[in-house]
Amino acid sequence: MKEKTLHKDDKLKSGSESGSLILYNDDINTFEHVIKSLVEICGHDAVQAEQCALIVHFKGSCEVKLGVVEVLNAMSRSLNAKGLNSKVESL
Repeated sequence: MKEKTLHKDDKLKSGSESGSLILYNDDINTFEHVIKSLVEICGHDAVQAEQCALIVHFKGSCEVKLGVVEVLNAMSRSLNAKGLNSKVESL
């Protein structure tokens, strides 16, 4: 299976299905690991990643990215491979 390169500037294309990448809280991963993963995989800056990690911790989940479902699914698989719990919801 060929991997697709994800770019920070991936935007919704006309006719593409849009979705939302949701990250869920767990009792296993550290804030540092979650923040590093969001920066690496979702293209967040450190402040945005930290805010998402805090929201996930206190509210149980957080919408961390909007975009094309195909791209978000790849990000979700990468986050899940790092031990995080995420899924994509269609809008």
